Amino acid sequence: MDFVQYVNEQMLKKPDFPNFRPGDNIVVSYKIKEGDKERIQAFRGDVIQIKGKGATKTFTVRKISNSIGVERIFPYSSQTIDEIKLLKRGRVRRARLFYIRGLIGKKARIKERR
Repeated sequence: MDFVQYVNEQMLKKPDFPNFRPGDNIVVSYKIKEGDKERIQAFRGDVIQIKGKGATKTFTVRKISNSIGVERIFPYSSQTIDEIKLLKRGRVRRARLFYIRGLIGKKARIKERR
């Protein structure tokens, strides 16, 4: 076994997040520290990619705010993520949904998986 892989496995905490895939609509509640205060803020959007494995696994969430697309990359094993709620499961045929960046309005919607 590779030494780097062994250290990553030892440092990785196993989060109890729901299983989500690209295309799913989720709410990520994460901690923000402002000065000496700490609060929880929610980021609701669609998962457009899941990248990496092990301790370096990340996922990207995209939302529309005031008709501007906002994307945020979250490390899967981050201490700042409080919880993840799965709202809707999306029906997509790709693992990376970067084509949604160029779509606006109803074309940018993802159909729900039933």
